[in-house]
Amino acid sequence: MSKHDIQDYLFDLNGFLMLKNAIDGNLLADLNHAFDNFPELEFMQWWGEVQRLDNHKRAGMELQNIVAGGKPFETLIDHPSWIDRIRRYCGEYETWIPGLFIDECFATIRRTGGFFAMHSGGHERAIRNQYGYADGRWQCGQVNILLALTDIGPGDGGTRIIPGSHKSNFAHPIFDTSYSERFKGDDEVVEGSFTVTMKAGDALLFSDALSHGAAARTNPGERRAIIYRYGPGWGRTRYGYQYSRELLDRVTPAQRAILEPIVPRIPGEARGLGHD
Repeated sequence: MSKHDIQDYLFDLNGFLMLKNAIDGNLLADLNHAFDNFPELEFMQWWGEVQRLDNHKRAGMELQNIVAGGKPFETLIDHPSWIDRIRRYCGEYETWIPGLFIDECFATIRRTGGFFAMHSGGHERAIRNQYGYADGRWQCGQVNILLALTDIGPGDGGTRIIPGSHKSNFAHPIFDTSYSERFKGDDEVVEGSFTVTMKAGDALLFSDALSHGAAARTNPGERRAIIYRYGPGWGRTRYGYQYSRELLDRVTPAQRAILEPIVPRIPGEARGLGHD
């Protein structure tokens, strides 16, 4: 009997999974309450250990290092709805260096008019976000969780993906136009893609090697989501954020092992190799 289930098969085939009702109503309410109380920050402005750092002005507001934004965000570090699969897909599972780290984590609010141009794909062969499977093990450089805090239906600016593109040998023709040029339009048509619809509390798990972006939001209101990008424990955060000792001391040991998979070695400290 195969040790893999239908979700493993679909992840390998398509590059993504939909996790329905990934979080319960209480956590969903706590996260939305936190969103309601975000301060109005200017670009690059800090709020404690959280910084507004929008990837692109058309993509909406992004609050980076959101794991430091309060208890509800800490709960997501190793949430049981996804953490076991994340460990197997990108955590060097059953090797001599197992473990995870969070490459990037941010809260995002996209209002009317915002969209995100298609990017990534297996053709790039970037080691940081590569998709791989060999000898019974996944070897993914980055696997993402996109958690919807609001319903995301037609016109709400949902995530746009090209199924199977995490293994593509060829770039989609849309990449012939520069990234900056594509952002000048109101949206883009990407043949072979579809826009994901989600209910609040659902999570989209996907390989970062999958070609992905976001459709334009044409409806009023807000699209709220949280994105946690995971990678193998020997990596380092994408933008260089560091966690405070207060946060590391506050979370559980399992959560701390994800936030700080490699504990700094201090001169004079008596500590072994960590695998004795």
